[in-house]
Amino acid sequence: MRTADPTVLVIGAGPTGLMLAGELRLAGTEVLVVETLVRPTGESRGLGFNARTMEIFDQRDLLPRFGMLATNRFGHFGGVPLDFGLLDGPHFGTHGAQGIPQAHTEAVLESWVCDLGARIWRGATLTALSPDSDAVTATIAGPDGTVEVVADFVVGCDGGRSTVRRLAGHEFPGTAATLEMMLADLRGCEIAARPFGEHVPGGMVMSGHLGGGVYRIILHEHGARPRSDDEAPSFEEVATAWRRLTGQDIGTAEPLWTSAFGNATRQVTQYRRGRILLAGDAAHIHLPAGGQGLNVGIQDAVNLGWKLGLVAAGYASDALLDTYHHERHPVGAKVLQNTRAQGFLMLGGPTAEPVRELLRELVGFDDVARYLAAAVAGVDARYDMGRGEHPLLGRRMPQQDLHTRHGRTNTTVLLRSARGVLLDLDGGHTCAEAAGWTDRVDLVVARPDPDGANEQLAGLEAVLLRPDGHIAWLRHRDGDTGPLTEAMCTWFGVGAEPLTHERISMSTSEITVDDLMRLLREVSGDAPPPDGDLLDVDFEDMGYDSVAVMEANARLAREFGRTVDLQVADEARTPRQLLELFNGAPR
Repeated sequence: MRTADPTVLVIGAGPTGLMLAGELRLAGTEVLVVETLVRPTGESRGLGFNARTMEIFDQRDLLPRFGMLATNRFGHFGGVPLDFGLLDGPHFGTHGAQGIPQAHTEAVLESWVCDLGARIWRGATLTALSPDSDAVTATIAGPDGTVEVVADFVVGCDGGRSTVRRLAGHEFPGTAATLEMMLADLRGCEIAARPFGEHVPGGMVMSGHLGGGVYRIILHEHGARPRSDDEAPSFEEVATAWRRLTGQDIGTAEPLWTSAFGNATRQVTQYRRGRILLAGDAAHIHLPAGGQGLNVGIQDAVNLGWKLGLVAAGYASDALLDTYHHERHPVGAKVLQNTRAQGFLMLGGPTAEPVRELLRELVGFDDVARYLAAAVAGVDARYDMGRGEHPLLGRRMPQQDLHTRHGRTNTTVLLRSARGVLLDLDGGHTCAEAAGWTDRVDLVVARPDPDGANEQLAGLEAVLLRPDGHIAWLRHRDGDTGPLTEAMCTWFGVGAEPLTHERISMSTSEITVDDLMRLLREVSGDAPPPDGDLLDVDFEDMGYDSVAVMEANARLAREFGRTVDLQVADEARTPRQLLELFNGAPR
């Protein structure tokens, strides 16, 4: 049997796989998601998402799909309370969205990716992978038999026991679990809130009300060894341990779900091996301290999706995919480090009490508290962009309020299309340098909104934002962080395409005013100007601003094969001035 072959095959329909599928569809890439489960389980180990994920969801206009979100500025690091209000930004002043079951997050993402046209195949299991230099052949067992799927790339988003990782032979070094924690959701009895965990003789207990009379309890008993199989503990086991630790009898409650997990900590040595890549728990596993697992997976997907899209479309070389490993592997390593530290603080018993006491004192210093809050909130990632020392370079641009020719907007809205954004804050002078990339980067002339949040833009003349919102290049009044065209080529591939036979033919003909007006209408999306002789009418009087003229100039140079100084062309005020320049240029 065969099925329609996708460009990218994603294995796993959890949050990471679904987010990646959405990013790929926004890039115009054909994607198929394969999931073993016939339907979602409805079980939710994770509850909510952190500030960085909240920002990512906002950038893709996903937050309204979740409905009303509850946030809380207080969280913890290993059970030590932290004030997340120390972090700047529209979402960073909180610990993130609270009490959102992972099942709901998955349902929102699945609805989104289906709206974008992704295919999801449930009840199918990957059994073999055969990569070569041009593609990967995946053998998938479905209810109607075995199917071969040939894709340009395969991405494993299939969790901690990843089949893709095993079949592709990825090394997965780290440490095995040495302890066990048990979890249960139940109703029928009231349980005191212990949101940051409570150390009791014999272990640690944590509990909270999920709403609707449902409570979640998490517990750890000192000396409890991790179970060797994948079976969940019985509710009787959980209730008995809870009574030993707290004295409360919950045996008559109605259990909704039980689970167990350990502190195994591992990370693959390579996030990419040729045409096979890993993301989320398939690439890294750790104790779920601070709920960071779902969030790191979402962020892996958003880092990878646009890069795969550009490579699949032929704009960029495969080398762009190597930056996925270079950027995300260090982030994963830091998460493993901080979850190990949190595990010791929360589960280390009396031995860890001196360290806990010291940390309680240290978080009284804002710099310490801000550092730890940023780590848990996922906002401390900074990628190496190769050049420049500006403190913003490589970081994600916090939401900044702007004015454009279309009115008020902000950087979050500008990123909704998952394209690159060149933000020109100097009246349009920088846009001309990026004219060859308008098919994958939006050129936006703007100025900071004086009544909004724009402090990060102080002194900046231009900023290049990648589709994931990270700053790849900037021009400050004191200088650039390298040539703009170099940054554009690095992150978005080579610009203007080579001449085709059709365009070579076009280069021998005169450019007419009709050619110019056609391109102006295409780049601006505006209605055509009034009929009549337009040769000496000012562009602004026709309703075309400087950005539209610059984009049209770049298109004229490419389509008709003319070599002109675009900065000189951008100074032309009328069609006659522009046509005289282009028709007199070398061909």
